[in-house]
Amino acid sequence: MYWIAGIFAALLGALANGYGYHRDEMYFLASGRRLDWGYADQPPLTPLLARAMLAIDADSLIVLRLPAIAAATVIVICAGLAAKELGGGRIAQVLASGSVASAALVMVAGHTLGTTVIDLAVWSGVLVAVLRLLRPESEPRTWLLVGLLAGVGLQNKALMAVPLAVLAAAVAVLGPRKIFATRYFALALAIATLIVLPYLCWQAAHGWPQWEVSRAVAGGSSGTSDTPLTFVLLQFGLIGPLLVPLWLYGLWWLARRPRYRAFALTYGLLFVVYGITGGKAYYLGGMYPLLLAAGAVGIERWLAASDRSGVDRRTRRVALGSVVVVTAVGSALLFLPVLPVTAVPDSPVLAVNYDAGETIGWPDYVRQIAEVRSEVAPDAELLTANYGEAAAIEHFGTQYGLPTPHSGHNAYWWWGPPTDGRPVITIGLSLERVQTLCAEPELVGRLDNGLGVDNDEQNQPMFLCRTLREPWSEHWPMMRHIG
Repeated sequence: MYWIAGIFAALLGALANGYGYHRDEMYFLASGRRLDWGYADQPPLTPLLARAMLAIDADSLIVLRLPAIAAATVIVICAGLAAKELGGGRIAQVLASGSVASAALVMVAGHTLGTTVIDLAVWSGVLVAVLRLLRPESEPRTWLLVGLLAGVGLQNKALMAVPLAVLAAAVAVLGPRKIFATRYFALALAIATLIVLPYLCWQAAHGWPQWEVSRAVAGGSSGTSDTPLTFVLLQFGLIGPLLVPLWLYGLWWLARRPRYRAFALTYGLLFVVYGITGGKAYYLGGMYPLLLAAGAVGIERWLAASDRSGVDRRTRRVALGSVVVVTAVGSALLFLPVLPVTAVPDSPVLAVNYDAGETIGWPDYVRQIAEVRSEVAPDAELLTANYGEAAAIEHFGTQYGLPTPHSGHNAYWWWGPPTDGRPVITIGLSLERVQTLCAEPELVGRLDNGLGVDNDEQNQPMFLCRTLREPWSEHWPMMRHIG
């Protein structure tokens, strides 16, 4: 399994510089420049990682993505370790790691630095640790590792609390409950609490904005928000359609074994909870490496069986290996920057992979903003509709002498409004919204990536507002939006 993880890491590294920065990556960089114990929409771990990579090389996209590559590689390794803990041999471990390495979700998450890939890696580690606790002769001190991982996971993404609570409840209901009968369980809870406590204090001091973010995402505010129907349908695409039978069999395999059936119940409960609360499809993604590992263990004997000629065994292995390879190739073509950027508009990539569009065009957009500003109002402040636009200006705008941008979106709202008494160029705000700021807005341009890529910023308007209706102290409270 380790050689599979190595090949996987090499692939992500080779393609890490493709297309460009994702809007979230630039937002993490902006947050990292303003380190705090928390932000409106996230805990501090990922911005801290971005800040660390910024210190190594401020201009290297590959360096920025090294933590994501490492985390995705950990997911692949943990799948093999999970198969081993479930009783699988070498074939099961290789199949589990190979299946996870070929998965669309793991590839796309490992390509960009974000909370998702860290979340998947930490949860994979938690599941392997819990499997160790379920051994007939387990070591209770493994709970300390669970506590550490849980705390780190919660400092990366508050949503980690949901699968942790559901898994604990499932084990409490179905057993084996004896794993809780140790002081190390209490110590694990204490470790996790101490690690996440600074973030909780920050959230409490700022009115718990994370709850607003969660409600907004459930209401469809995110570009990757899902309806209940798409939530269900996308479960068959997160790993790859060809591997659906393997993880479904893994779910059935876990459910039939008393020691492991709590994991099957955890999957079912999370499916229901995320489905009815408006969760995104990938929220359930952390369970699939375990399901694939269980499926691999379940079919290992069948793969190893052979008649006297040995033909059947070879045929079965080649057939299943081909499924994994085809899944990997398809995932790479759709979810990694394999195609030339000029070929993207005429390909199915954007229809399947929303995030690909969000990595294209940012330098050109910022250049256009700088050109407009220099022509119509060289002293203008910049106000954007979302954090992606603001973070892109902050990242690429230095070479053009652009000022620090402002936005009412998420953490940027907390970082303050523009300066009074200066003209403002708005980016991405509608005419109706701009008219609430000034009486006579002037349309001064529209963003164009020059490639025909239909992403969220393409054709967005830029307005010049020379005189505000009221000072920013009046406007800014109404500019706040979270999601």
